Amino acid sequence: MSKLHIKKNDTVIVLAGEDKGKTGKVLKVLVKEQKAIVEGINVVTKSTKPSAKNPQGGFEKIEAPIHISNISLIDPKSGKPTRVSIKHDGKNVIRVAKKSGEEIK
Repeated sequence: MSKLHIKKNDTVIVLAGEDKGKTGKVLKVLVKEQKAIVEGINVVTKSTKPSAKNPQGGFEKIEAPIHISNISLIDPKSGKPTRVSIKHDGKNVIRVAKKSGEEIK
């Protein structure tokens, strides 16, 4: 299993699927499944049973995971999709955008 180029709180753009072209913030990364949950992307309707938290039950809209290959990091300089290179600076690992050479925080 390889390391992923996307982390929590990154801004990403969707490259394929129903939400192609939309951007959002990564809420969670599922490393073993190679998927990420992105805010406002791949929203599905889930039915919920009545519970103490939601006594009425009903339908709930939640973000479903999207595969890592279908999202790309946004270049902090240009705002366009970019690939990521990883540089080692002593103990620190720095992610750098391939398009602009800008460091990704």
